[in-house]
Amino acid sequence: MKPDMSVQVPADIVIKSGSHTKFADGSCALELVDWMWRVREGKKVGPKTKLTDHPACTCPVIASLVRNWNDGITDDAMRTRLLAPLLPLLLDTKSTPAVESRRAWMIVDWLMREHMVAWLELAKLDAHVTAIRALPELRDRESAEAAMGALGSAREASAAARDAARDAASAAARDAARDAARDAASAAARDAAWDAARDAARDAAWDAARDAASAAASAALKPTVERVQASAQDLVRRLCEITEAP
Repeated sequence: MKPDMSVQVPADIVIKSGSHTKFADGSCALELVDWMWRVREGKKVGPKTKLTDHPACTCPVIASLVRNWNDGITDDAMRTRLLAPLLPLLLDTKSTPAVESRRAWMIVDWLMREHMVAWLELAKLDAHVTAIRALPELRDRESAEAAMGALGSAREASAAARDAARDAASAAARDAARDAARDAASAAARDAAWDAARDAARDAAWDAARDAASAAASAALKPTVERVQASAQDLVRRLCEITEAP
């Protein structure tokens, strides 16, 4: 899908976290999508306009992903840099339930194959990385159930690595690393998919991120944080390109 460039977000805009009572108070990514849609449709938008972070023109699965990612980032400049280029893509992504389901499974697969693997690699759990990468794409309940064994083993291993490293890492380093992991979109798909597989993939991905964080200083996490952020941007682009269910 080509981005709708008929209306653009102002270059000096700062994307904020949370929801807002009026445009003058600031806007999150989804509220800005609603603003873009209103402007494009010729609707009046002023400083007191109440925007929504559930814009009708946007697929609810993609919106949930971006909304949670938006609020998981603690730095305004980083949030704006990562999300602003994606906003034109979110217009007119509302589609059928079948397309929504396909997009939701893409998010679940990304959580396992990209997000989780990035943190497993940082924790040097290479055997589990190999096992996760060998799994077929998660596209439905059957493929998700087949992956549960590998996900469970990786989660147990990452928990053991965390316990072994806990005494070796200072509390300050753990806290800084935990915050960096959260900013890398650890909660990106918290509400985006509604299947049991989402919960397994999400929890395993978060555990892997948290466990790697407990053993590393914030500076060591930076490459992984940037890798996951770039991967999440690519995921949103791919989600927006899906217009038909297979």
